[in-house]
Amino acid sequence: MIGRDIVGAHPAWAAPRPASEPSRLDWETGTPPSVVSEVITAPERIRAILTTAAALQSPAWLHPRDTVTPLRLARVARIERLDAGTGRLHWTGAPPDEGPCDVELQGHGCLYRLHLSGEAGGAGTWVTPLPWRLIQLRRRAHRRAPAPASLRVRLPLPGWLGREREVVDVSLGGLSLRLAPGEQLSPGRVLPPLELPTEDGSWLSLRAEVRHVSAGTGRSFHCGLEVTPLTREDAEAWRALVMRALHPMTRTDGAHAQEQWRLFIDSGYFNLGGRSSEDFEARRESFLALGRRTPHLGAVLSQVVWPSERGVEATLSIMKPYRSLWLLHQLARRQDASRFERVPGQLLRDIYVRALEHARADPGFRWFATYLETTVSFVRRTHVGFAERMADTGRTFVLPLRMLEVDCAQLAGAGASGLELGPATEAERQLLLEELSRTRPACYTEALDLRPETLDLEDAARSWNALGLERERHLVVARDGQTPLAVAVLESGAPGTHPFHLLDSARLFPLSPRARDAGPALLDEARRWFARRGRDSFTFLAEAPGDVEAAGLHDDAPEAKPALWIIPADLVPEFLEHLHEQTAPRPLPTPLKELS
Repeated sequence: MIGRDIVGAHPAWAAPRPASEPSRLDWETGTPPSVVSEVITAPERIRAILTTAAALQSPAWLHPRDTVTPLRLARVARIERLDAGTGRLHWTGAPPDEGPCDVELQGHGCLYRLHLSGEAGGAGTWVTPLPWRLIQLRRRAHRRAPAPASLRVRLPLPGWLGREREVVDVSLGGLSLRLAPGEQLSPGRVLPPLELPTEDGSWLSLRAEVRHVSAGTGRSFHCGLEVTPLTREDAEAWRALVMRALHPMTRTDGAHAQEQWRLFIDSGYFNLGGRSSEDFEARRESFLALGRRTPHLGAVLSQVVWPSERGVEATLSIMKPYRSLWLLHQLARRQDASRFERVPGQLLRDIYVRALEHARADPGFRWFATYLETTVSFVRRTHVGFAERMADTGRTFVLPLRMLEVDCAQLAGAGASGLELGPATEAERQLLLEELSRTRPACYTEALDLRPETLDLEDAARSWNALGLERERHLVVARDGQTPLAVAVLESGAPGTHPFHLLDSARLFPLSPRARDAGPALLDEARRWFARRGRDSFTFLAEAPGDVEAAGLHDDAPEAKPALWIIPADLVPEFLEHLHEQTAPRPLPTPLKELS
């Protein structure tokens, strides 16, 4: 859970892009999407984007009007500040030529194109009005990063044998080279396998196709290649190389599991919901054991840490509990971690981007979700704020709920209720599906595998079981004679995935108007089911008002406001832009005396 994490009402839902439509990069290789553009005219959005660019000192490339030169050859400038009073932008760097110019401003995973006409200030500075529109461009499925220093590639071409060329930048789907003067390669040409050195002194092999060639500095050329690793071992080595370049400050190697647990204690993460670190000591070993295995479990989970010389400063995990959903959880951060940042907000941006880029590399990724706590300021600005900003699109879903940890040993004593308990029959499964179709939007049932073809959770469980990890679902129904009253959907997950047993969960759904009479009996059956699997507790997800009381439970943290938050995977790039805006340093408010 994100800080034991939430949101508001659920608007109408717009279905996500069909599965057949190309979107993200394949898990190991893949194909980037076409350019995606959006025209932004809302003044508050334009101000937020440009204020973030100023705070992060994002580069901007200046082009003469109606021409776009290669970015590496264009003049570079930066926004120094946005004057809130006058609405004018103050720029530094290479000033534009006479007359208006077009500017491409770097966002997190996109470019913003704007048109400017300004006036010169002092040396190397100028001032422009606020643009009335921005055009957002996304040309790539994944970000580029500068290549590791001195990384070179062997090109086994006739006349080039034995030659090596400098790698300029890398992404999961490709790389670019700096060619010597006079050397050129034609776009569309498929090259013999390239060879790149790895950290252990071996070489990895990549198939390559020339995608573009452009002028570099002097008489040299830049050559962009789309690459595909030849073997699974090559794919793993290539992914590791690119991830080190993209994420130099974070780690996912499982070597910091002990420090993660320490961070949960020091940051107060274990105190959520009125608990203490001593309550979790029995779960420590399973967490550490699984954490050490995470480098080999990437198909279903990843744990991101941001280490420093004193230990782990922040951590964030992501897992795939359902067929097409990746769930963000387990966010913890030291209160004084900011002293290790080069730029304020860097730490949170780094761990979020690393976790979500892991999910986006999965070709089956269709839904992104988390359990939120809206009383946390950071969560309100990021997840809740994004849902509110996108509410008019009908593509963000937020379901308020209660989350209670239920002790398996404390039976409610509902065995004498006269109700019969047993696995759901085919007719009762159909009743559940009909209830869900009436009361939940399509995104909820698809994301949580609550549809006819996924109700048994077999597809999702198969991925976990193949890695030696537990994952299963069981449907138990309470009946009064022949009448089904309610069903409990019970799920278990591998021990160690979450200290709060987030994957060991129970949900109750009504099958008749007398459903609440069955709550205590179904919760007792859930206690027995989880106890047989070695659990001491599980999480009750009470999604309807009154579910807690009907189940015979008491909420010990009524001030908490948790919720389930879901967006489609194709909104993740926009969410990351929003995250960058919300974590960027903000200018100090203008003193009141200056406003008088």
